Amino acid sequence: MLIKRIGYYLVGLSIGSVATYFFWQKKDASFDYGMDARTLKTIRIKERFYSDEAKLTMKNNTIDTLDISTILKFGDVDFSKSKARQKPCAEYYVTGKKELKHVHLYVVRCDSTSTIEKVIINN
Repeated sequence: MLIKRIGYYLVGLSIGSVATYFFWQKKDASFDYGMDARTLKTIRIKERFYSDEAKLTMKNNTIDTLDISTILKFGDVDFSKSKARQKPCAEYYVTGKKELKHVHLYVVRCDSTSTIEKVIINN
């Protein structure tokens, strides 16, 4: 009797887990609860601008906007080099990961815009 109940429970749990997995994939939901994830998300969703200095560095080092978007999606925010509480616009230092780990961004995030002020390349 107990084995039957456990079997029914596991079948129901499996079906529910698979259904929930597909439901959340269709909704394109994200769970940005960490400090890095929240900060990067707020930078990404705002209208993005590039300073002349950032554009020049990108051009000289063959970095495109897709690379910048990748860093803003998967990068790390270095809060010790950032000024997160600065008013009216917070400033963040973002470091890339994996193949973009040598690229760092200095981003100014205001109420409705995010400006890539500097693209820093460390070899």
